[in-house]
Amino acid sequence: MKNYKVSLKETYGIEGGELECILLDLPFDRETPEWRRPAVIVVPGGGYYMVSKREGEPIASAFLSRGFQVFVLTYTTAPEGAAYPDQLIQLAAAVDYVKKHAEECFVNPEEVFVVGFSAGGHLTADLAVEYASVPQKSGLELDCRPSAVGLGYPVISSKAGHVDSYNNILSGYTEEAKAEAMKSLDLDERVTDDTPPAFLWSTSEDTTVPSENSLLYALALARHKIPYELHVYPKGWHGLASCDCEVNSPQDFLRKNSHWLDDCAQFFRLFTKETF
Repeated sequence: MKNYKVSLKETYGIEGGELECILLDLPFDRETPEWRRPAVIVVPGGGYYMVSKREGEPIASAFLSRGFQVFVLTYTTAPEGAAYPDQLIQLAAAVDYVKKHAEECFVNPEEVFVVGFSAGGHLTADLAVEYASVPQKSGLELDCRPSAVGLGYPVISSKAGHVDSYNNILSGYTEEAKAEAMKSLDLDERVTDDTPPAFLWSTSEDTTVPSENSLLYALALARHKIPYELHVYPKGWHGLASCDCEVNSPQDFLRKNSHWLDDCAQFFRLFTKETF
């Protein structure tokens, strides 16, 4: 195993961001140069006010065990003075870093996926709809289009979402500037024919970020004939993460909801060379 951290701020000269790399290192008795895994970058939530630990390494370890090399992004938040598009640029840099360092990370650079939760789901979906505009926003040539994304109870629309997430990501903006920025941040309205495929899951009992957010994004993908998979589980509160007792108190419904991990991994495999 390899486990190390990369400062995206130092590597790219951007406002912040740190990428933790958790990598399986040649799981064979002899070297096999052709061996490459797909990659998953995990983007925790936290309302753009903090970065949740329970949606970071527990998710990464789950995808590592399912055959992916994994990375966890820690991005800057409102208390640090960060505002849109800082977080978008940091996630874009993370994708670019994994692709450019694919050989040393034992990653197929054409199989880089991103999984985000809550506000991290908003950030992930924002990259999915805005990746082409990142060079203009950042002044950097970043190869940042994900192969597909996974969105766990994501914030998608200000009309149905978590108001604090929008207030935090636009902290320091004037009211006029906020109105202009919101044209980019209601993400269901930004889906195009070139948006990457998406796996979405939420719960019908989530009152913090209602499942309407996931439905709006899925409908937008459907209109553009983008492949997607959507699960809205009947039970459960906001922030279930891996849906196990490591990060939740024991509940009967967790066994059903935890299927999202296998389903998401299998969805991603639709876009890899390996199908197992």
